Amino acid sequence: MSVAGKHIVLTGASSGIGESAALRLAELGARLCLVARREPELLRVRDAVLEAGGEADIYPADLSDQEAVGALAQRLLDEQPRIDVLINNAGRSIRRPVAESLDRFHDYTRTMQLNYFAPVQLTLALLPRFYAQGAGHIINVSSMAALIPTPRFSAYTGSKCALDGFSRTLAAEHVGRGIAVTTINYPLVKTPMTAPTRIYRYLPQMDRRKAAEWMVEAIARRPVRMTTYTGRTWGTATAALPGPTVRATGRIFRTVGEALRRRAERDSQA
Repeated sequence: MSVAGKHIVLTGASSGIGESAALRLAELGARLCLVARREPELLRVRDAVLEAGGEADIYPADLSDQEAVGALAQRLLDEQPRIDVLINNAGRSIRRPVAESLDRFHDYTRTMQLNYFAPVQLTLALLPRFYAQGAGHIINVSSMAALIPTPRFSAYTGSKCALDGFSRTLAAEHVGRGIAVTTINYPLVKTPMTAPTRIYRYLPQMDRRKAAEWMVEAIARRPVRMTTYTGRTWGTATAALPGPTVRATGRIFRTVGEALRRRAERDSQA
């Protein structure tokens, strides 16, 4: 299946993976609806798409606001005669141990709103259009953190696990109806969202242009899941042997985290 000519709604399009995906999809002939909170950044990405010979409309919307999500969905349905693909890419990450989150329940609610409730709300709103067309594709951007035990990311991981569960059920219910559901469980990707965490500079990070190519491949092949070999293997081990895997993962993260923290401190003092 070709990307050319497809009408694609892409959230989180103003930076990071979303920006790179917008430019790559435009190069391949997709017609884009770019969604993000910051209108100036959306205009910048749209201009880059137009300069590359692509087509794009912008839809500024704060996906952390349920009313704004509803208004966005209605605008899309009113203004776009066809929607072929919905890419739920917008998200937030919070890195904080549970023991330091005891008075920060709001971290969990705001992460769930953007990473889970907004994608679900958009999906539910656009599904009737897919039914009427007899075809559609939902791509939910998740993380390897949803497949493996990941210390310090309880709010983020919880939201992505919820999205993974919704995606699996949605995919199973729509087998044979022309509507595909793909979950992309990315590894760590080098984006503005990861930049504030100092120790990430010492870890392998996927280039966001490669992450964008994963989206292209997802649209072309429509797999149920895309992730790395490590994600598949570690996820399988966690499902088959949760006790030993969780204990081993906790020790590994603690040891590696302490080593990276010491290295970052030495570099900052140098």
